[in-house]
Amino acid sequence: MDRGVTRKIDTLLLPILIILYILNFIDRNNVATANIGGMTVDLGMSSTDFSTAVAVLFISYISFQIPSNIIAARTSRPGIYICFMCALWGAVSACTGAVRSFRGLVVCRLLLGVTEAAFFPGAMFLLTLFYTKKQMALRAAILYTGSQFGNAFGGLFALACMQLEGYRGLRGWRWLFIVEGLLTVAAAVVFALVIPNRPESFGWLTQVERDRLKYVLEQDRYTKDAGDEISSWDAFKLAITDVKVWLVAAALTCNYMASGVVNFFPMVVKGLGFSDTVTLWLTSPPYLICAVVISVVGWHSDKVQERTMHVVASFVVCIVAMSLALSTTSFAPRYLAMLVMPSSFYSASIVMLSWMSSTIVGPSVKRAIAIALINSIDNSPNVWTPYLYFDPPRYTVAFIVNIAASVLLIVVVLATRRYLAKLNRKLDRGEDLGPNGPTRVQIEAGFRFQL
Repeated sequence: MDRGVTRKIDTLLLPILIILYILNFIDRNNVATANIGGMTVDLGMSSTDFSTAVAVLFISYISFQIPSNIIAARTSRPGIYICFMCALWGAVSACTGAVRSFRGLVVCRLLLGVTEAAFFPGAMFLLTLFYTKKQMALRAAILYTGSQFGNAFGGLFALACMQLEGYRGLRGWRWLFIVEGLLTVAAAVVFALVIPNRPESFGWLTQVERDRLKYVLEQDRYTKDAGDEISSWDAFKLAITDVKVWLVAAALTCNYMASGVVNFFPMVVKGLGFSDTVTLWLTSPPYLICAVVISVVGWHSDKVQERTMHVVASFVVCIVAMSLALSTTSFAPRYLAMLVMPSSFYSASIVMLSWMSSTIVGPSVKRAIAIALINSIDNSPNVWTPYLYFDPPRYTVAFIVNIAASVLLIVVVLATRRYLAKLNRKLDRGEDLGPNGPTRVQIEAGFRFQL
């Protein structure tokens, strides 16, 4: 793709998605910081109640991803749709500051899951509309830095919000939800005015540049988008019968099982024996390091056009870090493990997400459904993994499960590589791979699945 066109897309689209992802993570995970700030005591919640409050969001989050991404694929303005849902989740987050009971908190968390379901699969789908498959790993990594900055600075920003303790008669943790929610609404309204929607309507490009971009993307997919020629139901059937969808989903599910520790990161760090303020400061460096590491890994994976070993290497590091965290609660070795963990499992995530976008072929509505289906499945561990963190400060059961999931992920990724290599050999022999394989035009252009 022309560098000038790519630069214009990067300059406008990526910063918007990064900022929205920061807000997405802050609004989703501020419940952990509110817990430190006294929310569970004020609402009369037990530790099991808190785990339920964390988990229940993902029930609605998972359930609404496929319908939401079908809407994103069918609308001519998917960017504005994402911003609209962003404003809704900001409003729900702000309302969480008014809850008076555990039941009220659960209702808000369920609604937050419904509204947040649109963002990540929608953002990944939006990226596929503007970038070729060779550009996706780096862009997925850049997008993921938003979650890392959200994790890194979310705790510190929460600390500032909780300094409003007692203002207008409200507890600091209530102001945390109110301030962060209203900030999200404001950002969504502003970004809705400028976010790109589709290449053919991107105002920063000249008509010649728009035509060139559409041509390059069609050549990358070796076909024009047939989204208007296939029904949503037929696209759904294509997605669920594609073996590649289930392999990628299985790998990412193992990844999300291991990365479930991020939902309890402040509590695990606090188990090292520090005050609330020091704990929130200590949660930042691991994610700042991660933002750098995943960008480098994504760039290198795109440069060499290799996926498998980047994922495997990342999770070998993850297994070592998890094992170290399990073995001790001493500050130096356990904090070292916590520094490494996010970089390891999130580096693998961005490579697999890019792998997903290049492996799932077909019309845009099928790709949108497949992305949402995969994201729904791989987020399912977030429903039950919170209940593993019941034995502080060691969290033995949780870390054992995380290590087992990491080993299983490596097995699944190697199996995926073997399967894709088998498909490539069939393509070499001129065999037809069926409706979920590349088109004849793609095959003639030399299409092969990335390994």
